[in-house]
Amino acid sequence: MTDYKHTLNLPQTDFPMRGDLARREPDRLAQWEKDGLYQAIRQASAGRPKFVLADGPPYANGDIHIGHAVNKILKDIIVKSRTLAGFDAPYVPGWDCHGLPIELQVEKALGKAGKGIDAKAFRHACREYALEQVNRQRQDFKRLGVLGDWDNPYLTMDYAVEADIIRSLGRIIEQGHLEKGHKPVHWCLDCGSALAEAEVEYHDKTSLTVDVRFTCVDSEDLLRRLNLAGEPNLESASVVIWTTTPWTLPANQAVAIHPELEYALVKINGEALLLARQLVEGLMQRYGITGFQVIGFAPGAALEGLILKHPFYEREVPLILGEHVTLEAGTGAVHTAPGHGQEDYVVGTRYQLPIDNPVDARGYFVTGTPLLEGKSTEQANTLIIDLMRDNGSLVHSEKLTHSYPHCWRHKTPILFRATAQWFISMERHQLRKAALGAIEHVRWIPEWGEARIQGMVENRPDWCISRQRNWGVPIPLFVHKDTGVLHPDTPALIEAVAERVAQQGIEAWFTLEPQEVLGDQADQYEKITDTLDVWFDSGVTHATVTEARPELGHLPADLYLEGSDQHRGWFQSSLLTAVAMRGEAPYRAVLTHGFTVDALGQKMSKSRGNVVAPQKIMDTLGADILRLWVAATDFSGEMAVSDEILKRTADAYRRMRNTARFLLANLNGFDPEKDLLSADAMLPLDRWAVDQALKVQNQVVAAYEQYQFHQIYQRVHHFCSIELGSFYLDVIKDRQYTTQADSRARRSAQTAMYHIIQAMTRWLAPILSFTAEEIWQAIPGKSSASIFLQTWYSDLFALDADAVLSAADWQRVLEVRQCVSRELEKLRTEGEIGAGLDADVTVYCQDELLQVLETLGDELRFVLITSEAHVKHRQHAPNEASVTALPDGTALAIEARRSPHEKCVRCWHRREDVGSHSEHPELCGRCVENVSGTGEQRHLA
Repeated sequence: MTDYKHTLNLPQTDFPMRGDLARREPDRLAQWEKDGLYQAIRQASAGRPKFVLADGPPYANGDIHIGHAVNKILKDIIVKSRTLAGFDAPYVPGWDCHGLPIELQVEKALGKAGKGIDAKAFRHACREYALEQVNRQRQDFKRLGVLGDWDNPYLTMDYAVEADIIRSLGRIIEQGHLEKGHKPVHWCLDCGSALAEAEVEYHDKTSLTVDVRFTCVDSEDLLRRLNLAGEPNLESASVVIWTTTPWTLPANQAVAIHPELEYALVKINGEALLLARQLVEGLMQRYGITGFQVIGFAPGAALEGLILKHPFYEREVPLILGEHVTLEAGTGAVHTAPGHGQEDYVVGTRYQLPIDNPVDARGYFVTGTPLLEGKSTEQANTLIIDLMRDNGSLVHSEKLTHSYPHCWRHKTPILFRATAQWFISMERHQLRKAALGAIEHVRWIPEWGEARIQGMVENRPDWCISRQRNWGVPIPLFVHKDTGVLHPDTPALIEAVAERVAQQGIEAWFTLEPQEVLGDQADQYEKITDTLDVWFDSGVTHATVTEARPELGHLPADLYLEGSDQHRGWFQSSLLTAVAMRGEAPYRAVLTHGFTVDALGQKMSKSRGNVVAPQKIMDTLGADILRLWVAATDFSGEMAVSDEILKRTADAYRRMRNTARFLLANLNGFDPEKDLLSADAMLPLDRWAVDQALKVQNQVVAAYEQYQFHQIYQRVHHFCSIELGSFYLDVIKDRQYTTQADSRARRSAQTAMYHIIQAMTRWLAPILSFTAEEIWQAIPGKSSASIFLQTWYSDLFALDADAVLSAADWQRVLEVRQCVSRELEKLRTEGEIGAGLDADVTVYCQDELLQVLETLGDELRFVLITSEAHVKHRQHAPNEASVTALPDGTALAIEARRSPHEKCVRCWHRREDVGSHSEHPELCGRCVENVSGTGEQRHLA
């Protein structure tokens, strides 16, 4: 047998089949860094329209987890796709560097500030610790393939940023939104500080609940309001409240009922209890009372002003009206302590009630508190219940497991306690109304994000921005010692402090002597020592970073992107500060992604053993597999990840990688500068393939613009598997391998593959960044040093309207091919044939389909990959032909049989003329022409 292998154009490439990503990716990263890729992208993008994705800063504490990876990869996909779309899309990463968690870590090592270590040294240690954490996280983020200005990130502890945070506070003060108040705040005993709304999370807690009598001072007054004057045998009448926090009863100043609810007076022997009418039956069962009588009704509004006795203090309190009272739990009457709750504070302010807080920062009752002095709130619960049981004011007590606010750091229950704090008012100068208006002008992705943040802003209390900590940006204010009023030159003083902080950091404030800026007035003013809530630090990055950095300088930012918990966190703090400062939202669009869960939908935790660490994935499978999983998952809901899910992702990756490898291998010897054919010179099938790539590109680009990355994954994977893998690339193998190297038939296929690989590499680049760069380096011809210096491929073209076969015609050909393949598989199963080229096929059909297949002529056998292929009218189909139908219902019959002819040793087609050529007796006529003649002519496929 003659060896004709040297006459074939066999595929050849240095692009490896195996990605070996875990080993190769770090080398690629090092090359990007050496080449200054990010800076090169900035230079190439200069002058283009801006697209700014503002980075929500992760907290500088601890190694990154899978949620961090999801967040950073999504951002990177967007930034890279916007760059490919022709935008200048800089990415400036940042970190949140102040706050309690860092303090706690330093305290573990050095002790508390002022005790184990002086405050200045403590802050220095916090700065050093935060920088160490930043450096650790930065390496992992870079390892993910995220391109950004990693050498010049923003840190909220940078001196210039700290100064601008102070200036941002000054701008808010100038707009009149800051006020000092004695209001109830979330208070963590472990932190020893107030907490922001975003620092509170809810967990189940078991509490001792109590139903308590507040006896009427004048029972006759109650009876008159109920039109029951002269009711006999009534010894006392009481309003019953229910609470899960008995320790707050010492601060009680009123009982609230709803003005529109109806209340019933329930007589039990000689006593009467006032309860919400709808709750009477259930409450009587809870109290174990069977013999009762409802003797009167009245709306809540008719009972306003009724005077009640405190259950254990010599104090009289009023019955007041409040819209916050509900029937969800309790009795319909709410114990009101304005010093221990936001709703209580609001209604108490309306009635000018005292704001009493007898509990100190450690959770103990202060000196002078009757009966409870020096007791903790937990001790007080038991003492108060025993006291009320003894004096007869306790109606009922039981344990209840319920949702209760906890500190998000310590996971411990918090207290509501009124303290003197600094607040950004939601009502002064209509900040709430303005913020709600701004929300309507933002694009929310998914759409439900708008309702979520709207509800939170509608119902949130004033924002407590002060903290009693050491490691934070100071609130650099001076207040008059007698009046508590801010210094009249506060704006100028803030700027003076900001200038010092820009040079020396926050230490400039803590070491500042008031005389240095106030002169002779220093004795009249108190220097505030509170620090700012860290949510303020990150919330004003629209001013300290997006507005301040020259490469950004673009407000509002085009996009904010974070997890769904940030509607109550960064999205909201950014919104409120931006509206307070400039009257508009800081973002044009907000994208929310879900949380990561395991394959069963369970939250990840070390105790469950279901944590998937991004570092492990990168070290075993590679970052591109992690990136592909992120892109393939619909981020609008929970994002499930597990070893099995990642294994399936790796399988999909291999399909796309192998498609790229096939294209590259068959571009061996192709020089686009001299071998690239014009569209007019290409064969129709190749033009169809380019047309299909154009359609895919239009879908991919639209999906990137709409942030529908899972659709990109699905479409590109489908293109690799179906249009290319199962059809086009399979069909052109014969032409690519057997025709003459420089023939039109081969160059046409190579031209199509060149266009496809150019386009596909760009589609993949935002997602499979390492792999796309590897492909890019292997594409023949001259181009830029990196795929990331490119824009979407613009040389794809559509089929002409007058093409011999339209895109719809080729789709029907593909469908016929699938039907034929099923028939060939039957023959293969029966042992009649090995490969499809062992078979001859006749397709029987009619009308338009017949015309389409007849147009292919002898090319039909190459499309079907059989040695012979004929098409005849349906009426000539023999009875033994297999009848089937296309997806649209078009009927056809297929007759498939083993070819009786000899196999050509070069192309493997079984042809009647094999053996009839004396010079090449083992070849078919077509191969003879390709080996020693002028080359075969191909017309369609």
